[in-house]
Amino acid sequence: MSDMNIDINAKNGNPAANELGAEQMADVKDYFELLKPSVMRLVVFTALVGLVVAPGYIHPFTAFISILCIAIGAGSAGCLNMWYEHKIDALMSRTANRPIPSGRIKPDQALTFGILLMVGSVTMLGMLVNWFAAGFLAFTIFYYMVIYTMWLKPRTPLNIVIGGASGAFPPMIGYACVTGSITIESLVLFLIIFMWTPAHFWALNLYIKRDYEKANIPMMPSVKGEPATRRQILAYTYITAICGLLPALLGFAGLLYASAALVLGFGFIYFAHQVHRHNSGDAATKAAKNMFAFSLLYLMLLFTLLLAEHSFDILVSFNLLNLIGL
Repeated sequence: MSDMNIDINAKNGNPAANELGAEQMADVKDYFELLKPSVMRLVVFTALVGLVVAPGYIHPFTAFISILCIAIGAGSAGCLNMWYEHKIDALMSRTANRPIPSGRIKPDQALTFGILLMVGSVTMLGMLVNWFAAGFLAFTIFYYMVIYTMWLKPRTPLNIVIGGASGAFPPMIGYACVTGSITIESLVLFLIIFMWTPAHFWALNLYIKRDYEKANIPMMPSVKGEPATRRQILAYTYITAICGLLPALLGFAGLLYASAALVLGFGFIYFAHQVHRHNSGDAATKAAKNMFAFSLLYLMLLFTLLLAEHSFDILVSFNLLNLIGL
């Protein structure tokens, strides 16, 4: 284990790691943590919505394999991200106890694990589902690792705007697993997440700004200032609320979704105005935390309603087909 890892473990109050070594300290939970499970859950959920919204039939087993491969691919991207950024993670209190900076897993072990997951997920998706979706998954991993993590993140405060596309691709991949193509519906799902991402992450950045400053990462609040960030959050929130209505306007979501999207959009805008209004002290921190929490609720509820409406349509169609003997 490297001297850097030993020093970090000592700082984190884990002297046992100095004697046992990374190999003996690591367990299944540590390797699972490398996959960024909280991010993976969101990826899996939005990919599932894309798969269910897509027109046409997909066998349940093929659907399961599709989601499994997307989940593993997302995990590989998270693992490779932790490998590349482990020195930065060691500087931030929010990430210092991750498996690599804490010394429980060596960087080369994480790199090998991430590459194996990446190759396995893309290959399995291509062989068992279709190669268009597999290529899309491979491109998404590349986009997240190379374009966002290596290039944009350390260089520009717009990293999350451009790089956020990688988090918006999963519903398109799920959609492509069924259709083998990209259509306006999948692009709309992409657009909702893409426009949602800056307001979501900049709200988080407002109250953990010092962590990013310690790691010398140029996030919007540190580079452009908090007033500019608050204005950007407000602007992106309005755009997101409009994009959230597009599935209903384009006819692939129903009245329930449209009503909820309208109410949730107004709620999202309300919390953005609170962030814009409160610019200092505890009130500002509370407003940013509330905005961050509601942004998660906003996206989850929108996609849950899409999933519910289309799942109901599938069940109705299946029963009707049974009734007529097809």
